[in-house]
Amino acid sequence: MPVITEIEDLRRLHQRRTPRMFYDYAESGSWTEQTFRENSSDFDLIRLRQRIAVDIAERSTASRMIGEDVDMPVGLAPVGLTGMQRADGEIKAARAAEKFGVPFTLSTMSICSIEDVAEHTTKPFWLQVYTLKDNAFMQRLFDRAKAANCATIMITVDLQVLGQRHKDLKNGLSAPPKLTPASVINMMTKVQWGLEMLRTKRRFFGNIVGHAKGVTDPSSLSSWTAEAFDPSLDWERIKKFRKMWGGKVILKGILDVEDARKAAVVGADAIIVSNHGGRQLDGALSSIKMLGPIVEAVGDKVEVHIDSGIRSGQDVLKALALGAKGTYIGRAFVNGLGAMGEAGVTKALEVIHKELDITMALCGHRNVSELGHHTLLVPKGFHGEWS
Repeated sequence: MPVITEIEDLRRLHQRRTPRMFYDYAESGSWTEQTFRENSSDFDLIRLRQRIAVDIAERSTASRMIGEDVDMPVGLAPVGLTGMQRADGEIKAARAAEKFGVPFTLSTMSICSIEDVAEHTTKPFWLQVYTLKDNAFMQRLFDRAKAANCATIMITVDLQVLGQRHKDLKNGLSAPPKLTPASVINMMTKVQWGLEMLRTKRRFFGNIVGHAKGVTDPSSLSSWTAEAFDPSLDWERIKKFRKMWGGKVILKGILDVEDARKAAVVGADAIIVSNHGGRQLDGALSSIKMLGPIVEAVGDKVEVHIDSGIRSGQDVLKALALGAKGTYIGRAFVNGLGAMGEAGVTKALEVIHKELDITMALCGHRNVSELGHHTLLVPKGFHGEWS
């Protein structure tokens, strides 16, 4: 059994044990991948203030995200195709999150369905949805989420059109995947992955196939996905989705101060400062660089969360100190899932939690609520002076 001390250890195992097309789907960005890289590297520009002679004997990372108690303010972000990283991947990740006491968000483009995850968990989870054209499908999706006791809807607002991801195109990764000779040969080398996939009945998009109009089997999925996303999305449309759902709403994909202000006006319970993990607009600023200005603009009007680039507990601490009330890991938990299944997701959460706790202590804090700008050393011009 390998010794796991950091997320990078899990990433290396994930790369070895998962077919290339699915590993690349998780570990890639759009176009030149500049934003994908800077999402992580920009965290490294922020330094921490070491403090001594402070009583740190009793510490807690417990907090709240949109009114829910969490053992640490770190949720599992929605990731499409999670069930192809490991058989029944969404179920395994949701169970690990539930046991750890953090939120799990199911992607609409998951392999396991809403009902699958609900059947194998006991606490409410969150559902991520896209802004699709088909109102009837969206209403059915919301109704299914309510029936499954989902607590919150997370609306992705930065995917009206798909950013070009070179690796996915070269690997034939689409909905459904287009297998190439190279990808088939690569899959044959991942014996444990293949055996697990043979034993599960969940290999297709469980929230779409059999639920979307005209999508009765995987072969009819590609034409639906090509037409489903709504490029005419506007704020009125977002208001309509919020009304259709009728419960708590998080808007995911805010990367501009003006958009953050508009999101607060439409009544979102929280917004996520996010650039889709660098998978949409390459050349956009990293999420951590935009977090401060957005918190300053709307932090008293709407709860501000962040994703994209978080690979450690120190990254979590830096985001919280800059004003985020919640953070999300996507690739970090997928690395754990691809490496070791449910146990790997738990290990990823343990790694993040230990790093957060120890760093908080060395910075002289006993509770995440004490974190703030005084915890950090932020370089001048970090947020940029752009014309």
